[in-house]
Amino acid sequence: MLTITSPQAIANATWSDLEPAFDALLARPLDAGTVETWLADWSRLEEIVTEAISTAMIAYTSDTADPAKEAAHRRFVIEIAPKAEEKSVKLAERFAALGYERPGLEQTAARFRRAIEVFREANVPLTAALEEAGAEYQRTTGSFLADWNGEKKPLPQLSPFLQSPDRAVRERAFRATVAPYVAARSQLAALFDRMFTLRSKVAENAGFADYQAYAFASKCRFDYRPDDCARFHQAVERVAAPVVERIHRRRQERLGLERLRPWDLGVNLYRDQPLRPFATGEELAAKALRMFRRLDPALAGQFETLIDEQLLDLDSRKNKAPGGYCDTLHFRGRPFIFMNAAGVMDDVQTLLHEAGHAFHAFSSHRQPLIWQRHPTAESAELASMSMELLAAPLLDSADAFLEPRDAAIARIEHLEDVLVTLCHVASIDAFQSWLYTAGAGGDAAARDEAWLSIRARFERGVDWSDLRDERVARWYRQLHVFLYPFYYIEYGIAQLGAVQVWQNHQRDPAGALEAYRRFLALGATASLPELYRAAGAELVFDVERMGALVGAVEREIDRLRQQVT
Repeated sequence: MLTITSPQAIANATWSDLEPAFDALLARPLDAGTVETWLADWSRLEEIVTEAISTAMIAYTSDTADPAKEAAHRRFVIEIAPKAEEKSVKLAERFAALGYERPGLEQTAARFRRAIEVFREANVPLTAALEEAGAEYQRTTGSFLADWNGEKKPLPQLSPFLQSPDRAVRERAFRATVAPYVAARSQLAALFDRMFTLRSKVAENAGFADYQAYAFASKCRFDYRPDDCARFHQAVERVAAPVVERIHRRRQERLGLERLRPWDLGVNLYRDQPLRPFATGEELAAKALRMFRRLDPALAGQFETLIDEQLLDLDSRKNKAPGGYCDTLHFRGRPFIFMNAAGVMDDVQTLLHEAGHAFHAFSSHRQPLIWQRHPTAESAELASMSMELLAAPLLDSADAFLEPRDAAIARIEHLEDVLVTLCHVASIDAFQSWLYTAGAGGDAAARDEAWLSIRARFERGVDWSDLRDERVARWYRQLHVFLYPFYYIEYGIAQLGAVQVWQNHQRDPAGALEAYRRFLALGATASLPELYRAAGAELVFDVERMGALVGAVEREIDRLRQQVT
């Protein structure tokens, strides 16, 4: 029998190796006198198994062309993870039946109850099939290369050319970046067809009217509902989209263009050449560390740990999965940051974002049980998006990324992106709502038409004439739609929370940082509204409050423009 002492010990395990450990917990006597030890042992088992799953996923996304890494990842996510989840639900049932309560476990108990409510044994093989389809998406998109000056390049490496002052170069880079998705449209559409069918069946098996209702329940969205998300979409359409349209109009005028095209959105308006804040991932990490030392020595120490323990994979390269993430290795109490840096300013923002997740993981690890540490996405994204805004004023600190004028330019671009993000989030979330509730989500042509209609609500001022396929391809590029359905509104909710944290920091830097650290340390031990209040923020879905926050961002953009023009 395999001794389960660490993630490394089960790196080559099969489910038959792991099942006895779960069964032993299911068979152990459980009462008020033994429950705390039982919970601690279950938590430790979850730490080991989830870290082994994460380790295999990290290895595979770092090199999607390695068959051995793919096989290990598939074994964990397809063969082991769904069955481990099934056993965990049975363990949750034992805990719930005991009726045990104590401070600090309220949210854990509520999430256990919800997991019990939505779980169906019939969904275990369907979940495995969805994981397999997700691995196919990663493998397919991770292999995409662009033809560039006679060389095959990973798509993220074209990011600098999207910022070229030469409009022809920008257009060529845009078309080369999107072309693989356009070419693979039929393949990706067929893949989504499979995913849609599987997800619809999962929802049906669990007794839900549609997959949106299932997703809200399974994600433990206790504090808002689909109609709140619809209010969010409407508020973005009313207050954020017009501001973004003004930003685009100003860009068009400054560039002297008759039409603003999608390849005109990345070029710098205030300098002849794009910002190049670093050259390599190693330099990116070193400069970020210097920023964090100015912001908060404790957070800087945590980031230095990531560097020292080689828990950063930052550079773009061939066969690396697209995107970026921060994953938590619960057994070690360490986060891991993955991204595809190409030397552009967006990469700095991505690292600051993922570092916020990392600080959350470090701080919440003091909570004794794994379920008390891992918050829902709305809270996790508040940590990351707040860090982007908190660190931004230090871009021009000593030995950091930029000179003062360039730092102001970078902050303008970032704050403009905050508003663009709200519009993008609304379009993605509204699209996903349509996919799973309109009754036509299994029709590839109808999906594309719905995307174009929804996107037009939120993206104004950009001319997509003769670029229908490229505009359609935008949703195929959004890996969340394929891999993490309904994981996107969290970015919008958290973005508005982060603006509030930033406003607090402008008024009281020390107090705002103290509140931010207090929020991080709470992990998942409080409700979502309570966590936001701890950080000095609140949930926002309505026009009035969103309008005030959007207005504050627009005013700061105007102030910074005075410094660079």
